[in-house]
Amino acid sequence: MTSADPLGGVRPGARRSYWLRQALEAEPPELSADVVAPPLFANATADFAILGGGYTGLWTAIRLTALAPGARVVVVEQDICGGGPSGRNGGFVTGWWDELPGLIKRFGDEDAVRTARAMDEAVDEIGTWSAANGVDAWHTPAGFVSVSAAPAQDGAWSEAVEACARLGFGERWRGLTHEEVAARVRSPVFREGAFMPRAATVQPAALARGLRRVALERGVVIHERTRVVSLEGGGHASAVVATSSAEGPGLIVAGQVVVALNAWAAAWPKFGRRLVTWSSYMVLTEPIPDRVAEIGWTGGEGVADSRFTLHYARTTPDGRIALGGGGGKAGYGGRIGRAFTHDAGSARRAAEGLRRWFPSLADVRIDDAWGGPIDITDDHRPWFGTLPGGRVHYGLGYSGNGVAPSVLGGRILAALAAGKRDDESASLPIVGATPRAFPPEPFRYLGARAIREAIVRREQAEESGRRPNRIALEISRLPRRLGYHLGPE
Repeated sequence: MTSADPLGGVRPGARRSYWLRQALEAEPPELSADVVAPPLFANATADFAILGGGYTGLWTAIRLTALAPGARVVVVEQDICGGGPSGRNGGFVTGWWDELPGLIKRFGDEDAVRTARAMDEAVDEIGTWSAANGVDAWHTPAGFVSVSAAPAQDGAWSEAVEACARLGFGERWRGLTHEEVAARVRSPVFREGAFMPRAATVQPAALARGLRRVALERGVVIHERTRVVSLEGGGHASAVVATSSAEGPGLIVAGQVVVALNAWAAAWPKFGRRLVTWSSYMVLTEPIPDRVAEIGWTGGEGVADSRFTLHYARTTPDGRIALGGGGGKAGYGGRIGRAFTHDAGSARRAAEGLRRWFPSLADVRIDDAWGGPIDITDDHRPWFGTLPGGRVHYGLGYSGNGVAPSVLGGRILAALAAGKRDDESASLPIVGATPRAFPPEPFRYLGARAIREAIVRREQAEESGRRPNRIALEISRLPRRLGYHLGPE
C-alpha cells in the first residue's frame, strides 16, 4: 500500500467477491450449476415462478415448499445464486429499531412496533435456520454499533433511541457513551454511538449458497444463467415468463410469479420510477488478528458510522476487516453496468474510510475490493405487493440493507403467492405501501448524480473539520426538501 493509492494496486471487477469465491470453493462438485441448476432453454410449467435467485427469491421458494407442499416451484437467475448483491454485501443482520421514527410517521405507533418486532424475528431466524440446516455462514450474534465519526454525525440515533424508550423497547436500541463505544472498538475518530443487541453478521455468500442447497433439497427447480426477457402476467389465466440463455430461449407458464430482482427491477417500467440504483463498494484487508485485537475489536460487532454515504465494517473469523462505502455512482434507466462493479474511485473511497477510522492500520495490505448495485426507495425501506391481475407479486427496494429484511420479505411474498392473505406477515403495513415515485429519466439520473456528489463533498468536508461548500450543502438538502427521506438534513 502506498500513500498515493490506498487500494495498494487492487482493482475491483476482475473477479467475483471474496465472499462468493470462498463459498464456491467450499461447495462439493455435485452442487455445481451444470449438475443441479442448468440454464432453461425449453418450455416449462410451474405453480410458482420466482424471478431472481438471491436472498428474497430463495427465502420465498423455501417458504412456498412449506405453504404449498407438492407445488412446482421454479427459480430463474441470470447469473448464479449469490452472484448478485446477496453474495457481495457486508453481511450485516440488523433489525429496524433504528428506523422506528420513520415507521411511526408512516404507519403509527402500533404498526411500527409490529413491523420492527417482525424484523427481529427475521434477525433471529437466520441463526436458527442456519444451525438447523447445517449452513456455516459464520453467524455471529454480537450486535450492531452505530457511531458518530465526526461532530456533524453526533446524535444521529437520538430520535430512534427516544422512540424506542417511549414505546417500551429501550433495550432494543440504546445510546452509548464515548467510553462504551471504545470498549467495543477503538478509533481516534469515534465519538458516541448507539447499540442494537439483537443483530449479527454473516458470511453473505455462504448464506446465499446455503439457501440454494436447501431449496434444491426441498424440490425447488433452479435455472441459473437464465435471463428473464419478458413477463406477461396481468389478466391472463396464467403468467408467462420468457427467458434467454446461452443454450437458447425458454418459456415458463406459471400460476403465480414473484419478482425478486433487486436493483435490476429498476429497468422494468412497472418499478423503475420507484427506485434509484446506486453502487456500493467493499474492501478487505489481509488477515491481521493481532492488530484487530490491539484496537479492542474482539466481540465481532458490526460497526457503521452515521453518514448518508455510509461506511460499514465487520471482522472475519481469520482476523480480516471488511469495510464498505455507499458513496458510489448512480445508474441510468435501471442499467447495471461497469460503474457498479469496476469503479476503482468508489473502492478507493472505501479504503480511505478504513484508513481514517483506523490510522494505526495504515500499513495493512488490502487484499480484495468489489462492488455491486443497491436499489433505493424514497424512504430507504423495501416494499411488497401484488400487481393488478393478482398473479405477479414483488419485493424490492432494500436500499443496501436486505439480509434480515429479505427473510421477512420471503415470508410476505410466499403468503401473497400462495393466497394466504391471513398470514401475519402479509398483513404488515409495508405490504402495499407504495413508495413515492422519483422523476423520470434523464432527470432521475442527473439529479441523483448531482446530489450524490454534493453529499459526498459535504460529508468529506464535515469529517475533515471544514465548513462544507455552500452550493454542495444546499444541493445535499434537496431530497429532504422535496419530500424524499434521503440524504442529510
